[in-house]
Amino acid sequence: MPKALPTLDLTAPICCAPVSAAPLTDEAAMEVALRLKALADPARIKLMSLLLTNSAGEVCTCDLAAAVGLSESTVSHHLSQLKKAGMAQGTRRGMNVYYRARPDALNALRLVLNPNCC
Repeated sequence: MPKALPTLDLTAPICCAPVSAAPLTDEAAMEVALRLKALADPARIKLMSLLLTNSAGEVCTCDLAAAVGLSESTVSHHLSQLKKAGMAQGTRRGMNVYYRARPDALNALRLVLNPNCC
């Protein structure tokens, strides 16, 4: 059975030094790895793309499910993983949950990986 990764609070954007600045501590490496793991799925990448490019700012899980061709429960699972990683946030309105991207978290991750990029 695979070893489970530890649970950390990943709701805030990552804040450690760039990986090229100095060797990372075990905790900093785990924070980066858990965030990358949350993105390491084609459906989640597509969902992040939809959230980032939506002009309304937030999207209902029902609309996201139709856009990616998955069931609402599967989309909810993927969005939950992105939310745990601090890359998306959801707001419940009645029976529906509306999600929006957290570009600050993605930008912080980009800076940790390569501060000279873009």
